[in-house]
Amino acid sequence: MTFRPASAAFGPTFAQRVPSLLYLAVALGALGLVLAGERSAPDSELFRVVVEQDAYRYVGLRACVLMLVASAIATVLQAGMRGVRVVGDGLELRELVAFGWPRIRRYRWAQIDRIVLDRASIALDLWDGSRALLPPVSGRSELSLLLERVGYARAIPVKGGVGLDELPEPER
Repeated sequence: MTFRPASAAFGPTFAQRVPSLLYLAVALGALGLVLAGERSAPDSELFRVVVEQDAYRYVGLRACVLMLVASAIATVLQAGMRGVRVVGDGLELRELVAFGWPRIRRYRWAQIDRIVLDRASIALDLWDGSRALLPPVSGRSELSLLLERVGYARAIPVKGGVGLDELPEPER
């Protein structure tokens, strides 16, 4: 019977999430301006722009802001789709490619010849001679420890890492 690690997910770093969170903040600020304009005094400039001039627009300001907020929420959710997922029989690398289209690359443990942990990013040397770089994730040290433990249990050589003597015992 071979070692099968418990499923673990490692999401994107905070720096990768910042642009989508800024976009959400701008969209919520625009929504706040529209709501404030609808409730402001009738002689204010904000009321004129939001309510009175809305009759001359093809698409109302309220509809535009709601589309902007929906788009920002979708962007935040999409940004969270990146990362690495360790499953019982291998790894899943989740990335976003052109136009935000998601791509999942799966590698089985049998395909991995060596795990390289001593670089700025974690790499996998594959059976066909190619190298797969794992995307940056939050919790990189936990991912390194997990991959080192899997490498030891499945007899996959590990280059770098903390060493087997310093691996903490798994929690039960």
